[in-house]
Amino acid sequence: MQDYRLDSALLKDHIEGRRQGEGAMGVCVVTGVGPGNGIAIVNRFARQGYQVAMLARNTERLQAWADAEPNAHAFPTDITSAEQITETFAAIRKQLGPVDVLVHNAGTGTFSSFVDTSPEQLNSALETNVFGLLYCGQESVSDMLAKGSGAVIVTGATASLRGGANFAGFAPAKAAQRSLCQSMARSLGPQGVHVAYLIIDGIIDSERTRRMIPAKTDDDFINPKAIADVVYQLAHQDKSCWTFELDIRPYTENW
Repeated sequence: MQDYRLDSALLKDHIEGRRQGEGAMGVCVVTGVGPGNGIAIVNRFARQGYQVAMLARNTERLQAWADAEPNAHAFPTDITSAEQITETFAAIRKQLGPVDVLVHNAGTGTFSSFVDTSPEQLNSALETNVFGLLYCGQESVSDMLAKGSGAVIVTGATASLRGGANFAGFAPAKAAQRSLCQSMARSLGPQGVHVAYLIIDGIIDSERTRRMIPAKTDDDFINPKAIADVVYQLAHQDKSCWTFELDIRPYTENW
């Protein structure tokens, strides 16, 4: 079961480290905001002056972070619902303005063997990783195309490149997500919209993952703030040298 308790260390960093950027940078939408890289990405953009729309299902958690950061705003949403996405983006435009950056961080899947994976489990992964990107991407890109600029950054996983023995309920969805991103990048790039896919190869540091694998050392985890730095950099690359795909991992990772 997913742990919905606030990560105290990240929340403390969120409150103590916040600062206003120099001037308004625009509007950034982050999906799948939770403890770990989700809230770290929100922090990174908010500190640079972006108005950040946080999308996730957990209302209480989002509101706690919105209360702590003036530039972050809670928009509780099920991104697998096309109807909710339409309503949420209409609210974002009304409250904050048109979207400049979309970070699709939402992801889910079942880690199981082929014979143990049900159609419902695979479909759930596809709904979040692929259809969620389709819904949120189309809403965001409509704003970006109108002004000829913008960025869509998607956080992926090693499973998007290869299917492990116990990843039958996860890898197919991530592979489809990566292919969708390639199609997006090829069609939207010439129109001024940068689409990039970030492959995160490793365990993201959080209170939850530390409890799950206590034998691991600090060097075995990916720092969420470091992930957020990479995401921010991708979203602000010069258009003469855009990155489509980038993989990151701890230096101790065996790959």
